[in-house]
Amino acid sequence: MNQPYFRAETPNFQDLPWDHSLSEWPRISDRLEQVQRGLSRHPVVFVNYSGTLYAIKELPPGRAEKEFALLSQMEVHRLPCVTPFGHMEMLTPHGSSSFLFTRYLESSIPYRSLFMHSQLDRYRESLLDAMAGLLTQLHLSGVFWGDCSLSNTLFRRDAGALQAYLVDAETAEINPTRLSPVMRHHDLEIMVENVENDLVDLETLGLLTPNFPVTETGTTILERYRRLWEEITREQIINPEERYRIQERIRALNALGFSVREVEIHDSDQGGKLRLRIFVTDRNYHRDLLLELTGVNAGEMQARQMINEINELRAYQSQTNNQSIPLSSVACDWLENYYQPMQHKLQNLPRRSLGEAPTDSAELYCQVLEHKWFLSEQAHRDVGHQAATDDYLKQFS
Repeated sequence: MNQPYFRAETPNFQDLPWDHSLSEWPRISDRLEQVQRGLSRHPVVFVNYSGTLYAIKELPPGRAEKEFALLSQMEVHRLPCVTPFGHMEMLTPHGSSSFLFTRYLESSIPYRSLFMHSQLDRYRESLLDAMAGLLTQLHLSGVFWGDCSLSNTLFRRDAGALQAYLVDAETAEINPTRLSPVMRHHDLEIMVENVENDLVDLETLGLLTPNFPVTETGTTILERYRRLWEEITREQIINPEERYRIQERIRALNALGFSVREVEIHDSDQGGKLRLRIFVTDRNYHRDLLLELTGVNAGEMQARQMINEINELRAYQSQTNNQSIPLSSVACDWLENYYQPMQHKLQNLPRRSLGEAPTDSAELYCQVLEHKWFLSEQAHRDVGHQAATDDYLKQFS
């Protein structure tokens, strides 16, 4: 039998009635909580320790340790999934079982609730994008889900839309590189079938509106996934003087909800042109990275814009020098020769002249970057920081 494992910050759960089946716990333990939840093929209970809720799922022997390891790897990749806190095996009244412990996803909504409550109707369209986005993030990180369904997903409201989180990783596999087209296609086939089955269940219960597209919904998610995947993974050919097109591409990816980890530029086989390739990452990447590299404390959206600029600078320095330049080195260059000089100039901007313009230093910098991109697009060339800053200052002087 495998040794139990719990994270240091987790309670040991020893005061729970382990000599009874999970189905009996509600009448035995006062730690149990009732929460919104979806359907599960395995018994699941939710327990409260000092205001923190944990989900405990009972599985066949050995399965909990495997799922814990998979969720832990996904957590390292900063993928949207429930947080694993421990696993153990023990003899229960009906035989040997393993148990997986995860943190309850606060403020989450099971898909059934989105259809049962009329005030949540507006989120149903967003659900399709959330599912497509979740699968795309998983596949980019080499994760084959194997059982993608609405039942195995939780949703959180996010600025008027939904963010999807993987809850069940029993059938998942993690590959060291991006999934092959065959594996992705298989995962998508499973998703389409499972989504239809989930919706057929709701239709049978009378929870769907008349003429709801039960059989088309999975296919719609598939189509959105394909468009998203194509936009994220495609390579682009640009002219050497079209640096502003890098920002165009990054902005398009940001608008889809993805952050950019790295930009690569190589000579193309189309004489005198450059081949652009962009790698995406999670949504929490830029704020922490910017602070670590430069000491600049900014909001997430501000940090994303600054890191995008650093990545653009790095790509051109690497291409010019014909060698990879460390991001930390480029970040120091950016701080000394781009950010700080612009901030010095912006200090002279009369605050009384700003009107509705931002006064926060990081936000001011981002406004100038926005202005620079606008001027470059008009001029069909990179106008540079100095010209953009000067033009921006003129508008508020």
